[in-house]
Amino acid sequence: MAFKPIRSPRGAIIQGSNGRVQLIWNNGCAPKMNAVLSKKQEIIDSEVLRRCAPLVPKRTGALERSGTLGTVIGSGEVQYIAPYARAQYYNTSQTRSYDPRRGGMWFERMKTANRAALLRLINSK
Repeated sequence: MAFKPIRSPRGAIIQGSNGRVQLIWNNGCAPKMNAVLSKKQEIIDSEVLRRCAPLVPKRTGALERSGTLGTVIGSGEVQYIAPYARAQYYNTSQTRSYDPRRGGMWFERMKTANRAALLRLINSK
């Protein structure tokens, strides 16, 4: 799911027994933050596709390519659009004797294996 854009609030005046405080939102902050978050989302989407590629079951490569074709980079959703993608994801054993890295639940396995690297990537750029 993509992030929700930041909207600038109007500000607030807080009156207390010790005084009064006025909070004013910087109007230029929201567009800058939206641009930063949008760029980070593009990086994460691309990195998820790249790191999932060696884990996706492969006979002809069509399933792997369907992830690239079905994903709008920056949308926050990685979709494998091949008609059999769901069956491959949920009904394939997680490892295979002839290629132990490829198998079902590839996104979950990728997250488990690369969590620290993905977090570093987000925080570094």
